[in-house]
Amino acid sequence: QVQLVESGGGLVQAGGSLRLSCAASGSIFKINAMGWYRQAPGKQRELVAVITTGGTTNYADSVKGRFTISRDNAKNTVYLQMNSLKPEDTAVYYCKVWVVLTTTLQVDDYWGQGTQVTVSS
Repeated sequence: QVQLVESGGGLVQAGGSLRLSCAASGSIFKINAMGWYRQAPGKQRELVAVITTGGTTNYADSVKGRFTISRDNAKNTVYLQMNSLKPEDTAVYYCKVWVVLTTTLQVDDYWGQGTQVTVSS
């Protein structure tokens, strides 16, 4: 009912930058929070950043001051600007959105397909 398309991952040297995008489409009445998670090999998926409808943001301590989450409500899109990247930021990054569906008017959550970010030292 809701499709998420991620883009922007890739290979970058330490200290470099990448910008991830995640566009939502489908049976969307309203999007509540939008967020980014990541999962490194052998580790659990962890929250990176989240942004509410009103623009309130929350970040993992490990990315504070380096990553910025933002959203364009007109485009149903969330972004993650990643600066000063470190090798330990290497992971598959997933977007997640909490959506009020037009069909049920209930909140459901959806995951993107994931995009690989690799930071070389």
